[in-house]
Amino acid sequence: QVQLVESGGGLVQAGGSLRLSCAASGSISSINAMGWYRQAPGKSREWVATISSTSSTNYADSLKGRFTISRDTAKNTVYLQMNSLKPEDTAVYYCKARVPWRDYWGQGTQVTVSS
Repeated sequence: QVQLVESGGGLVQAGGSLRLSCAASGSISSINAMGWYRQAPGKSREWVATISSTSSTNYADSLKGRFTISRDTAKNTVYLQMNSLKPEDTAVYYCKARVPWRDYWGQGTQVTVSS
C-alpha cells in the first residue's frame, strides 16, 4: 500500500507561482515513478509531469518551461513548481505513484488562477 497526500494548492493571480507537494508513505521502496496530473472542470484528467526513481523527468509539451517536477528522497516527497500561471491552469492537481502492481492516487489539491 502507498498513501499520497498533496498540499500547496490555492488561489493565485495570473503570472504567479505555486509549489505543490506530494508526500508518500507506506511501501515507498516499491514506487517506480511518481507523477502529477490535473483535471479542469468539465474536462478529462490530463498528465502533467513524471519523475522516475532515478530522477529522470518528463513533461507534457504544453507545460515545458513553466512547470518543474522534482523529488526529495529523504522526505519521500515530490514537488511540482508551477511558474507563470495562467487561468487555464486552474484545475484539481493529483499526485500518482506507480508500483509494479498498480497505480495509487492522492486526493487532489485545488489550484485556482485568477485573471
